Amino acid sequence: MALFKKRTVGKPGEWYYCLEHRKVEEGPECPNKDRFGPYASRVEAEHAMQTAQERNLEWETDPRWHDRKGETDTTE
Repeated sequence: MALFKKRTVGKPGEWYYCLEHRKVEEGPECPNKDRFGPYASRVEAEHAMQTAQERNLEWETDPRWHDRKGETDTTE
């Protein structure tokens, strides 16, 4: 018998986006590795993929994230 139970149920009002099932969940139904969140609202969770895409674009174009100063990109 396990001494500690694995927490699978979240708090009411915590919203997640499941990457595997591509659906919004109230409280985590799927493992951490398969979800984004928690979000404050269902609407925020519904836009999780769009938010991630926008953040990725910001990071890719942010000069603070590039180590090589003054070098040109030679991958083209």
